[in-house]
Amino acid sequence: MHLSRRLAAAVLLAFAIAPLQAATLLVNARVHTLDPSRPEATALAWDSEGRLLAVGDTADLQQKFAGTESVDAHGATVIPGLIDAHGHVLGLGMIRGQADLVGAHSKAEIVQRLKDFAAKLPKDAWLMGRGWDQNLWPDKQFPSAADLDQAFPDRPVFLERIDGHASWANTAAMKKASKSLDGDWQPDGGRIVRVGTRATGVLIDGAQPLVGSAVPPRTPAQTREMYRRAFKELVAQGLTGVHDAGVSLDDFRVLQQMVKEGDIPLRLYEMADGNHAALEWLCMQGGQWSDASGRLRMHTVKLYMDGALGSRGAALLQDYNDDHGNRGIFVTSPEDYRVAVDKAHKCGVQVATHAIGDRGNRMVLDTYQAALGKDAQGDHRWRVEHAQILALEDIPRFARLHLIASMQPTHATSDMPWAAQRLGVERLKGAYAWQRFLHEQVPLAFGSDFPVESPNPMLGIYAAITRQDLKGQPPGGWLPDQKVSRIQALAGFTRTAAYAAFMEREVGMLKEGMRADFVVLNADPLTIPPRQIADLKPLSTWVDGKAVYEAGKN
Repeated sequence: MHLSRRLAAAVLLAFAIAPLQAATLLVNARVHTLDPSRPEATALAWDSEGRLLAVGDTADLQQKFAGTESVDAHGATVIPGLIDAHGHVLGLGMIRGQADLVGAHSKAEIVQRLKDFAAKLPKDAWLMGRGWDQNLWPDKQFPSAADLDQAFPDRPVFLERIDGHASWANTAAMKKASKSLDGDWQPDGGRIVRVGTRATGVLIDGAQPLVGSAVPPRTPAQTREMYRRAFKELVAQGLTGVHDAGVSLDDFRVLQQMVKEGDIPLRLYEMADGNHAALEWLCMQGGQWSDASGRLRMHTVKLYMDGALGSRGAALLQDYNDDHGNRGIFVTSPEDYRVAVDKAHKCGVQVATHAIGDRGNRMVLDTYQAALGKDAQGDHRWRVEHAQILALEDIPRFARLHLIASMQPTHATSDMPWAAQRLGVERLKGAYAWQRFLHEQVPLAFGSDFPVESPNPMLGIYAAITRQDLKGQPPGGWLPDQKVSRIQALAGFTRTAAYAAFMEREVGMLKEGMRADFVVLNADPLTIPPRQIADLKPLSTWVDGKAVYEAGKN
């Protein structure tokens, strides 16, 4: 044999018989891999790049990787890194610097919270807040500017509803609007609530920017700080990935700089914010972009079809049960929506559309079907975000069009006290219908829609398997035939969420060759009593084999 060939053969033989070199070994764990070929294990081994080399038994891997640095889990439960398939990262960081109005049970309580928060603000600063929900108040009616004016006659106050689809402004803020809010006109894709011709101070969907655009803009440094604040909270909840539902090009530039500096601790799957500059840029990149580390990607555009159920903006096929004559609104006109969908299709961009009501969902399905044509059978993985209320005959269309239902379990348990008032009993059959989607073999990716809901995925898993609130109500669960199993719930936050982002070969399972993204928990969500799932806490969160959160250290 030629010398060079003998040398090459010797090198290959050396590699073949040399022991595998792992950077780290996790042992003595109860591992739920979500890999159907090996659902359970007790140990993981990964290399210095954060790729899993082996998933197996502790004794076997300790022998196979003798001398490797070990982390002893002491019997703790390990699951794949949790992925929120629909959240708003910058929104989370932003509201942590605003007045928190979540859970306030009266307008008086809101005003007191605002006074407490305003005491820390400069005199000329806008007073911003988020989280009010009139459904929690005694009269369940929308508020007005007058409710704020006595306490804040001069300082502009602008407060987002909990769903982000309505805002409440005082008179000082309305005076900053781009045009008078009084009269009988309405903006495209939105509604100014009025008494007669006078604006009350509540702006729904497309009306919000009339005042919101007057809020002083953020600086890049402020944006970066908001992202950091959100990242810290997300990894502490056990999240190793988020599908970020709508980012502007300016904010994406901030993220690109942060990932270049190693300042993003989890995986962000970014969606361009509608038919604007970010989509233009994405099309110029060939429809997708990723940094070398895999921490930041963009391959999707987030579009809006209708509003939200809580503010009666969700587009319905029939009138609201508690507001006759109102069938909600299309936030985007069907014509403009079709233009955006066709543009994304031409660019090879995944489309994800917010649709809540049955009319909104049908418009999305009709548009997707027309735009995709014969490509509907391809691997496009277009998504419907929320897919909250559907006519029963439209659910099988998801499977025929090869779509993904991206749904949020805690929306069902938050909305259940009043959903029947909005919809009536008959329409509830197609509402929050998780099992009906699974029966049609539609991939079900789970998220939270934070900061509309808490980013804690354990609350989502609990809601998915019980359809109950934290007090265990109603007994047996709300619309209990739509509950999912524990493994189905966990898959929605791991394996299927990864699939929805074209990342199923990298994350979502613990399997050789995939990334070492996982969470160490203080109990096993597949075996403990259901109510205890909501109280589970991560002991540590790992991305690429590195701990990005450790309880008691962060």
